[in-house]
Amino acid sequence: MNKIKINGGNKLAGTIKISGAKNSAVALVPAALLSDETVTIDNIPNISDIDALNEILTYLGAKVTRQQETIKIEARKVQNKVIPEYLSKKLRASYYFMGALLGKYKQVEIYFPGGCSIGARPINLHLKGFEALGAKIEENGNLYKIKADELIGNHIYLDIASVGATINIMLAAVKAKGITVIENAAKEPEITNVATFLNNMGAKITGAGTSEIRITGVDYLGSGFAEVIPDRIEAGTYIIAGALIGDNLKIDNIIPEHVESLLFKLKEMNVKMDINSDNVIIYKSDHLKGVNIKTQVYPGFPTDLQQPITTLLTQANGKSIIEETIYENRFQNIPYLIQMGANINIKDNNAFIDGPMILKGSNVSATDLRAGACLILAGLVANGTTEIENVEHILRGYENIIEKLTNVGANIELIEI
Repeated sequence: MNKIKINGGNKLAGTIKISGAKNSAVALVPAALLSDETVTIDNIPNISDIDALNEILTYLGAKVTRQQETIKIEARKVQNKVIPEYLSKKLRASYYFMGALLGKYKQVEIYFPGGCSIGARPINLHLKGFEALGAKIEENGNLYKIKADELIGNHIYLDIASVGATINIMLAAVKAKGITVIENAAKEPEITNVATFLNNMGAKITGAGTSEIRITGVDYLGSGFAEVIPDRIEAGTYIIAGALIGDNLKIDNIIPEHVESLLFKLKEMNVKMDINSDNVIIYKSDHLKGVNIKTQVYPGFPTDLQQPITTLLTQANGKSIIEETIYENRFQNIPYLIQMGANINIKDNNAFIDGPMILKGSNVSATDLRAGACLILAGLVANGTTEIENVEHILRGYENIIEKLTNVGANIELIEI
């Protein structure tokens, strides 16, 4: 086990290069199983979620070769066997093997996926989509058996614009007979990234990035290439760090349009920054203004940045309100912020923040990935020393976070306990 130790107060100056997007990479890797040849994925982040996916691929018999940021996957000799719970529970995104294996072999057996405990994240929309394509589903405890004699394209309406369900249905539908239309599809950039990869292999997908995706089934998917887009959540996290304690901090290798909702809120807060074509230069601002934030599906304010920006709001003048509309259990970071000196009250799905407050170093725990990011930001701006436990959550989603922050001046280290 490890913990992160931070001595707060150091200004951050220099450049942080953003890695490939976790939420794209964890879908692209299972999607590679649909190919009958060798595929290449570039700009893969070095995070434990990718290690867990590669472990599942290897278990199934795929040949996985990794060199730095590039992965080559050959799935010719894959055995479509039960994916055991000890593998599937390592990460939420293991559910993408449902769509990929169902699409290729017309059947899959897998235990319910793991991931952060941030609230109910049922997979009913995924299963509804599979059933619409002709699959039958058998649940036995945590084991899902999904099988179809034949997958037939259909018109599928998602009650919620779910990223996971949109991608999983795409994976299952690319080899289905006929045309599949996904209505109220999620619009996140990660979906476009996955659709482009599948099209490079020979799929026929149009409309990715809009609310209607159309998939014409094909018989064969060959070799293909994908480059993982920059991680907009990692970018947003470090942009927030710059607003807290930056000194000409440059966040490089980003797509500014992907973090527009955050940048608009930061402008509203009077944060000083220069926005360029592929980077943002950001400065600590002394007169931050409190704002109201409501999490929404893309292109609205992302739930994954709600917890990190809470730290910034503790430093703003006046009242701020955060309304969390995506996950009901995504305020687990707040008791630790209060422990560090923040003035925050929670009522239902709203957090009411009074600032500015001086934060003090404390012993805290990362309850989930983005809560951990929030606490790192709090430790960076706090007086004294902060120690964070359960940091495995953080390390599975942020590539080389200790090294990246150390390189720009943070006093932060990973300690084995």
